[in-house]
Amino acid sequence: MSEQILRSDASVHMPPARAFRLPDDRWTIAELVFWLAPVAAFFLFPGYLVLGSQVMIVGLFALSLDLILGYAGMVSLGHAAFFGAGAYTAGLLSVHGWGEPLSGLLAAGLVAGVLGFLASFLVVRGHDLTRLMVTLGLGLMLFEAANKAAFITGGVDGLSGMNMGKLFGVFEFDLYGKTGYLYSLAVLFLIFVFARRLVSSPFGLSLVGIREGARRMPAIGASVNRRLTAIFTVSAAIAGIAGGLLAQTTQFVGLESLSFSRSAELLIILVLGGTGRLYGALVGALVFMLAQDYIAGLDPVYWQFWIGLLLIVIVLFGRGGILGGLERLVAPLRRGRKEGAR
Repeated sequence: MSEQILRSDASVHMPPARAFRLPDDRWTIAELVFWLAPVAAFFLFPGYLVLGSQVMIVGLFALSLDLILGYAGMVSLGHAAFFGAGAYTAGLLSVHGWGEPLSGLLAAGLVAGVLGFLASFLVVRGHDLTRLMVTLGLGLMLFEAANKAAFITGGVDGLSGMNMGKLFGVFEFDLYGKTGYLYSLAVLFLIFVFARRLVSSPFGLSLVGIREGARRMPAIGASVNRRLTAIFTVSAAIAGIAGGLLAQTTQFVGLESLSFSRSAELLIILVLGGTGRLYGALVGALVFMLAQDYIAGLDPVYWQFWIGLLLIVIVLFGRGGILGGLERLVAPLRRGRKEGAR
């Protein structure tokens, strides 16, 4: 009898257990406007479709790095290795008679993903400096291998002679870039939706936990190395898809796709947009590519000076990149609205 009374009292005084909910991943109006903007640009700026497709490809490439850097806290200086591997895979398939775009893109992602999986066993077991050296070394090795294997890759002259088939057997890749633009936009959107759902899942939250305190994660039963291996493989596959997309839309692959400068440029893009936000990769790519195109037209010799100055200004006055600065500007307005609603 006394046990029943204690149980009834406990049920009265103890608050009900609340289930833990994942972050809300519903689409906002701002996101819908963001994705409708490139659709509108297709009709408003027909003369810049080639540049637009390049922006989206670079944005997809930056997105792949953001998954490991912004969410898992893994630094890489050789991510161009996976980008170039995907580009050469799609390019070589096309040169040797397999010009179907979608299967070539999947093959590019698969090859880069396998390469990333093999490299992950060296990368995830080190710390920041070790990871920098391993990824940098991997990128340099692939660059020199592609340079030496000129009979396969074309060497410094690049891989040309690609003949892409029609997309879905209907849409032909034209010089104006119409098919390439819509193709790049569709691929970018689909992979972004996948990445957005991934980072909002329990797996994505565990990556943030590893970034904030990797030593504590095993205490809750989370295998750090397995999760880092998985996200590194996914990141490499997405980078390979971006490289394959570049090869298919430009119908050319050069050694520059494997170069260290491309990996360093990728870090600049993420710093500009803001890491750990997904949209930061896309915004950074847009700002960097447009600024590069505009400034290079004004000052073809010293344009890198102005890009460096822009980077310094954003780092000093907009911590967290462009999106981080915008969040700090919008935060007081949001607080004012909440207080006014009360």
